[in-house]
Amino acid sequence: MTLTSEHAPVASWTEPDGVAPRGTLIVIPGRGELPELYERFGRRIASDGYRVHVVADPTLDAALATSQVLGQAVDVHPYVLVGSDTGALFAAGLITSGRVTGVDALVLAGLPTEEPGGAGSAAAEPASWDAELDMRTACPTHRGRLAASNLRRGALYEPVPAGWAVLADLAQVAQPVLGVHGTDDPISPLAAARDRYAAAPRAELVTIAGGKHDMLNDITHRTVAATVVLFLERLRLSADLPPIAVTEKL
Repeated sequence: MTLTSEHAPVASWTEPDGVAPRGTLIVIPGRGELPELYERFGRRIASDGYRVHVVADPTLDAALATSQVLGQAVDVHPYVLVGSDTGALFAAGLITSGRVTGVDALVLAGLPTEEPGGAGSAAAEPASWDAELDMRTACPTHRGRLAASNLRRGALYEPVPAGWAVLADLAQVAQPVLGVHGTDDPISPLAAARDRYAAAPRAELVTIAGGKHDMLNDITHRTVAATVVLFLERLRLSADLPPIAVTEKL
C-alpha cells in the first residue's frame, strides 16, 4: 500500500499567538499510526512555543515520509527529529545516512531493540484487539483514539523493515539523543534498549515506571511531554545540554 500526500497530510501544531517560537520538532510515527494520533503530544509541546509537524508512517511509504520531513520549513532551531517505535529507527537512519542534515538532536520513544529477522523482531500476534491495545498503552483516552482511528491493526507485530535497525546505529549519531522508554514495554524490552543507547556518544535515557510501548501517548504522557520540554530547553542553551534545574540533597 502506498500513500500519497493527499491521503497522508502532515499534521502540524504551532505556538500560540503572542508566543515567540522556540524550536521545530518533526515527529515520525510508528507502525500503523496516523499523524493525527499525535494531536495531544503536538498541542502540549506547541503550547510551550515549539512547532510540531507529524509526517506519515514510513513503514507504509518511506519515500513519502522522507519527502515530508525534508519539505518542512525549519525557520527556528533547535531542529529535532522525534520518532516513536519504528519511527525512532527511521529518524536515526535519516541522520546516519545523511538524507537529512541540520538536525540538532533526536528524541526516541519506544525504540525497537531487535535486529530484523531475529528472535523477537516482531512480537507474536495478540489474540485480540484488546491484547494489542494492552501492548501499546494503559491510557484509556489513547486506547479510545486508537480504536476510533484508521490504525492498521496488527501493524505493531510486523517485523521491523529490513536494514532499519542496522542503519539506526546510535554509535554513528553525533547529535544529543534523548531516549524515553517504558519499564514495562512488552514490544521493546528495556534491558536491550539500554544497550542500544549505551552505544551513542551523547545519549540520555529516561525510563518511565510502568510505561508501555506508545511512550508519547501512554498514561504518563504529561510526564513524558515535560521531560521532552526540559530536554529542549537545555538544548536551546547549548548542544552540551547544561543543567537548568538541579535537585539538591538537603
